[in-house]
Amino acid sequence: MEITYKQEILRKLIHLSSLWMVAAIYFLPKYMSSSLFFSLFLLNILLEYGAYRKWTLFYKVYHTLFHKMLRDKERKNKFHFSGAPYVLAAAFLSSLLFHKEIAMVALSIMLLSDTAAALVGRKWGKHKINEKTKSLEGALAFYSVGVFTLLFYTLFFSFTPSLVFGGLIGIILATFAEIYENKIHIDDNLSIPLICGLCLTIMI
Repeated sequence: MEITYKQEILRKLIHLSSLWMVAAIYFLPKYMSSSLFFSLFLLNILLEYGAYRKWTLFYKVYHTLFHKMLRDKERKNKFHFSGAPYVLAAAFLSSLLFHKEIAMVALSIMLLSDTAAALVGRKWGKHKINEKTKSLEGALAFYSVGVFTLLFYTLFFSFTPSLVFGGLIGIILATFAEIYENKIHIDDNLSIPLICGLCLTIMI
């Protein structure tokens, strides 16, 4: 059974709470932020696997906090990661591989644009695409929020025109990665920041 729109909002509020990682990248040295994200990634995997194996403490903690917000594929008996490990993996790889400013942009676009796509798509998504799992309205919300996020960082960090161009290309490619997530078989929490970060890095 699909989660309700209210549950979707709660899920995305948790998603947005991960913006603290953007602040961590800005204020912490690279080795500290990447080490922090990697440690949290390992802990999250342990928590989710422990909940799946019904280890008492792990199961109680995980299901008390997140059970009502899990999607169908995350509730099945077969072990399946939620989106959280992919967000943490994206934060780790972005902080490790990209310059600080680029990592911040890439993660922010993933967190903000993905949230916009999900909420707009669920509420107003009338024109379905990709086997009716995504909507044109959701895709436009993703792209629009991504562009506004890029413009914000352009003003904040005084990005060059070439970086802005690279960012726009990255947002377009990330939009398609979000739409066709089920076909490329890469969680969009991971693919979006890596695509955006790579496109920006190429244009340095």
